[in-house]
Amino acid sequence: MSTPEAASTPGAADDTLRLTRLLATGDEAAFRDFHGRYFDRLHEFLLVVSRGQAMEAQEALQETLLRVARYARPLADEHAFWCWLKMVARSAERDAGRKQHRYLSLLRNYALRWVSIESSGETAADGELSDLLEENLLTLDAADRRQVEGKYLRGSSVRELATETGLTEKAVESRLLRLRRQLREQLLQQLHLP
Repeated sequence: MSTPEAASTPGAADDTLRLTRLLATGDEAAFRDFHGRYFDRLHEFLLVVSRGQAMEAQEALQETLLRVARYARPLADEHAFWCWLKMVARSAERDAGRKQHRYLSLLRNYALRWVSIESSGETAADGELSDLLEENLLTLDAADRRQVEGKYLRGSSVRELATETGLTEKAVESRLLRLRRQLREQLLQQLHLP
């Protein structure tokens, strides 16, 4: 990590300009250098911005890295570069939060619909979304389906799911994140949404 004092020296400014110029051209070695310098700093920043939500911070960090790779531009000052990185990271975190909120709302609505179908005796064919989600859940491996249904339909905690499966809580969180993304992408494609 560079300090503001280090950024004010001519060597640091030249180094930042060189790094950002190479990033702007898509240089892989420059990206590795950038990653080594800023990954931890960005992760800590995003943990604060996401109010300690580790999964949200990780997702936003990945999106931030992608945006840096796509939109990097030459900046001569380390302070200006860090300000630009923070702006990109905040934007990625907000976008990730919105996506997660929409997806969790979709799952909650499905869970409520599923409960109302169970209690009222209606058939699952009454709603296109319910049908699509049910079909997509059936395409999952049985263990993955049990985890998704456990978390989002029965309300089990990550700790309870970890105990049931013998996995660590981190592994369960990672698996649920992967499964949510997979289901979301499938549903969006089937519903023809962006």
